[in-house]
Amino acid sequence: MPKYMIEREVPEVEKLEGRDRQAAAMKSVRALREIGPEIQWVHSYISNNKTHCVYVANNEDLIREHAERSGFPANKIIEIKWILEPVVAEG
Repeated sequence: MPKYMIEREVPEVEKLEGRDRQAAAMKSVRALREIGPEIQWVHSYISNNKTHCVYVANNEDLIREHAERSGFPANKIIEIKWILEPVVAEG
């Protein structure tokens, strides 16, 4: 399955704590369950007013559907072509 990086603009997301973090994650998971196994959330990076989320999905339309169902915007969707890591330098 293709891998995607989704940038979401979520004001003050970096301030979420405890139950609020858990509730946000559960909201996303519920939307994923509704859509089915064609889309999976890998993880998210949180910064000032943004999240950068990595998903695998059969296509970009599923990413948009998840954004609509979860209520979390998908401001940018970028397909990841390959991953470059330090181990590549070691050949």
